[in-house]
Amino acid sequence: GEAEQPRLRHPDELVRHKILDIVGDLYLAGAPLRGHVVAVRPQHALNLKMAAALRDLRAAARHVLPVPLGPADIEAVIPHRYPFLLLDRVVEMEPDRRIVAIKNVSYNEEFFRGHFPGHPVMPGVLITEAMAQAGGVLLLRREDFAGKIAYFGSIADAKFRRPVVPGDQLRLEVEVLRLRRTVGKLRGVATVAGEVAAEATFSFAIVDPDAGA
Repeated sequence: GEAEQPRLRHPDELVRHKILDIVGDLYLAGAPLRGHVVAVRPQHALNLKMAAALRDLRAAARHVLPVPLGPADIEAVIPHRYPFLLLDRVVEMEPDRRIVAIKNVSYNEEFFRGHFPGHPVMPGVLITEAMAQAGGVLLLRREDFAGKIAYFGSIADAKFRRPVVPGDQLRLEVEVLRLRRTVGKLRGVATVAGEVAAEATFSFAIVDPDAGA
């Protein structure tokens, strides 16, 4: 006669099997998952893609410096030093994507002695440099770029919207537009109290300081 079809031990047994499939697939992410998973018509192939994406994010996060970063932490990543270190701290950072840094503009800044006497204004090129330094922290914290230097390649679309004066706090937001091996492009926006002070797009090259020595 015909073989008897096995009976389900639980009314939702098929759902339970699907849940176990998801748990097993996400195990391949390589780390415990803290979160709430909602699955709609899950499939092994899609589950595995998600696990691979989580694994890649975790691998990138291993090289992320904890935030906030202070001056000593910043100096451990980029080579700039006083009086040309133009960052005070880093408050946000996403690997290979974006960074937010702070520069407190003091009346004692060296450049105010000559720019301008009696009317101190932070040079626009130094605001751009501060944005570039923030981008340098974002990029040079990568393990494969450690110990290297970021050189300007070009600066484009630079706009200066308002003067930056003693007592201002610059918020420097920099995002990666393109990154290919050792070259790429960044976009930075500097704001004071929510008002845009400067913005620019710049390209760069990552080089070994000992190359050719």
